[in-house]
Amino acid sequence: MINKVTTDIETVLKSIPDGARIMTSGFGLAGQPIELIEALIDFGPKDLTIINNNAASGDRGLTNLLLSGLVKKMICSFPKANNSTVFEDLYKAGKVELDLVPQGNLACRIQAAGAGLGAIFTPTGYGTKIAEGKETRCIEGKNYVLEYPIYADYALIYAHQADRWGNLVYRKAARNFGPLMAKAAKTTIAQVHEVLELGQLDPEVIVTPGIFVQHVVKVGDIK
Repeated sequence: MINKVTTDIETVLKSIPDGARIMTSGFGLAGQPIELIEALIDFGPKDLTIINNNAASGDRGLTNLLLSGLVKKMICSFPKANNSTVFEDLYKAGKVELDLVPQGNLACRIQAAGAGLGAIFTPTGYGTKIAEGKETRCIEGKNYVLEYPIYADYALIYAHQADRWGNLVYRKAARNFGPLMAKAAKTTIAQVHEVLELGQLDPEVIVTPGIFVQHVVKVGDIK
């Protein structure tokens, strides 16, 4: 019987090694798997590369992960925030690296990884510092930059509902990067508010099929 729902999140997170590449969903605080990220801090994997739209917002989740000193590098599109200077302070102090990726490129490169594409050509960034040292090409009179897929070892994502097969339903803006990241990581761990019985999720509203999810944990079961 397939059952991806676990209450033993400790065993799952302990398997994340030093140097892992981890995607975390979220657009600011919307859709950020806060409890899952903070549970990871307790197990202390070092030299992490974190892939997220933002570098941190507010005073929880990714902000606390950065403060823990476990993050070596951020790959993101928006490293500054009105309500947090944590990343900015760490970056200026030379304690964390930054790979700045335009938001559309970030989404497309993660999507490319999930789709098994070798690379994409995008017009975004052409003629700027972002394109320095990268292959460019003129296609039908328009200039493009070659960008490679962004993969991860793990994806920590937030969803509203799941079933024991790992099928996921999202709520409004909390959907953001979660579906793309689930397909681009070797192991996806989904934090959800509610676990329903098989058949209770409307197939028409399932966004992430369970084949892309390895573990499901309910918020109340994350210690």
